[in-house]
Amino acid sequence: MKKIGVIGITGGWSSELIANEVEKQTGYRLLMETERLYYDADLNSVFFNKTNLMDLDGIIIKKIGARYSPDHLQRLSLLKFLADRGLPFFSHPDAVSRCIDRLSCTLTLRKGGIPMPPTILTEDPDIAVAAVRSYGQAIAKPLFTSKARGMRIISATLPNIKDEILEFKSLGNNVLYIQKMIPLPGRDLGVVFLKGNYVGTYARVSNNKSWNTTTVNGGSYQPSEPDARIIDVAKRAQDLFGLDFTCVDVVETDGGPMVFEVSALGGFRGLQEACGINMASLIVKQVMEVLSHEKN
Repeated sequence: MKKIGVIGITGGWSSELIANEVEKQTGYRLLMETERLYYDADLNSVFFNKTNLMDLDGIIIKKIGARYSPDHLQRLSLLKFLADRGLPFFSHPDAVSRCIDRLSCTLTLRKGGIPMPPTILTEDPDIAVAAVRSYGQAIAKPLFTSKARGMRIISATLPNIKDEILEFKSLGNNVLYIQKMIPLPGRDLGVVFLKGNYVGTYARVSNNKSWNTTTVNGGSYQPSEPDARIIDVAKRAQDLFGLDFTCVDVVETDGGPMVFEVSALGGFRGLQEACGINMASLIVKQVMEVLSHEKN
């Protein structure tokens, strides 16, 4: 029996789904929340309750916490310690850390030549103001967030742009991430890959009552069959991170597809609800194949 642990959230839909799938395929179930992990220096290992994680055959990372935050990077450091000692992870903590920090994700994508909306990263409010004026309309995004939480639209027509920027900065956003607002064609896409291989695409469709398409703001999942250009751009984007499972957020524009971000932790529900694909089953099968191959 393979002992495969799952890093996730107790009661979380996708975390429970994949933990159940691990149990179905292995007979073993261990769902762990990162805030309950601890490192013991005397024993030089990381534990969850009384389980020494080095006794596991592998770990699947599904969720690091309920909300993205800088704490995720410290939590991933504990997991990286285990990975450096040879414990297999799916995906590797280093790969995950490059995605959950929007700054790191953006730099990696642009270094790789991936098309993105025009973006300015700065700590200087005056530079941020100039960016908003240049873009006409911009979205200020926290570095650690998901589902558009904490984002705000800032228009160049506002008489108090700097006040808006300073208020956003005061909310803990010391590094200002200012991105040109790209008109959405009523939807954006989640393009999903497993071990670098294309699995499928779902669309997040707006309810026309919010500027974004996220389901927390009324958006819905629908199936999508994107053209080859979209899949190619998404494939090149995910190749830069080395993730075992990833969902690439893509928007269709008049100038071609652009990438918003690469996610190491999302995409399960969209793919299942829109396309009927059980991603949890596919991932666990992939993990089992890798672990069996490593043993041989």
